[in-house]
Amino acid sequence: MPAPANVPEPSPELLHEARTLRINVKMLAATLAQARLAGLTETATLPGVPRRFGLGSRICCQADIEQDWLRHWCRALGTSPRYHRKLWEDCFVPQALWEAGMLEPGRRGLGFAVGTEDLPAFFVGRGIEVLATDLDASDDRADAWRDSGQHANRAQNLYRPRLAKAAECDRLLGFRAVDMTAIPEDLLQGRFDFVWSICALEHLGSLEAGEDFIRSAMRCLRPGGTAVHTTEYNMDQDRPTLATGPTVLYQRRHLDRLARALAADGHAMRPLQDPPGGQHLFDQLVDVPPYPHEGGPQDAPHLRLTLGGYTTTSVGLIIQAGAA
Repeated sequence: MPAPANVPEPSPELLHEARTLRINVKMLAATLAQARLAGLTETATLPGVPRRFGLGSRICCQADIEQDWLRHWCRALGTSPRYHRKLWEDCFVPQALWEAGMLEPGRRGLGFAVGTEDLPAFFVGRGIEVLATDLDASDDRADAWRDSGQHANRAQNLYRPRLAKAAECDRLLGFRAVDMTAIPEDLLQGRFDFVWSICALEHLGSLEAGEDFIRSAMRCLRPGGTAVHTTEYNMDQDRPTLATGPTVLYQRRHLDRLARALAADGHAMRPLQDPPGGQHLFDQLVDVPPYPHEGGPQDAPHLRLTLGGYTTTSVGLIIQAGAA
């Protein structure tokens, strides 16, 4: 249907009211989130050790933020629970690896596009040898990440004294420039116990490039090793998606296709689990700009957001490597 002709531009007053309404809604949501977390903190008794949850591949959800397993890793990482999908990703990875028996001293881990994550130092603090990687600093694609403070070019960028002593990092934490679309052959020799990436593979240019990366990275693993990746998930299943460009959005059908391809390669991706307990309030709130990292309310729920005209969230994938 053609757009109506002669539609007047919104007045400055109307635009101001719309911006004000947006902030008011976000502030109200932030207040609700703070109150709920405060209530949970008062009644929760966190175990001193992780608890097995039976984690599978899944999308970010409110129920997970309120689970003991996520709260345990928040405490271990030195942060506090928030209804934020990035926090969920930071906790999903260690929980999945812990359940797979990969967070034991002497293990070897390989992280892709680590940027300025805390996880490399966190793993080192548990006695794990880590090779962290990111784009070469001279690569033009690294410019945006460097400008936003999300790029690493040496191991020292990843030292975190609260998580691992400098001497531990000197001994166990290595760094190497790696292009995820062309993993060096010497890393594809099955010498690592686990690999991980956090919201990186959707930036490789296309849906297929991200899937190819996941399949290629499986060659880095020993038989029985574990891969954990998080990426963007398009909640709008019945529409086209962003399939190419600087950020792509995966849908269920793409992940099902990936699972079949991995199975053909001899690996097993955990099936996508439904959110426990169904949809909750903060699963139904879709955040809009300004987002927390853009100056919006820091405690506003950020489990769902608008991106490229779609409603999106994060999805975590857990894959076990097959026998050699």
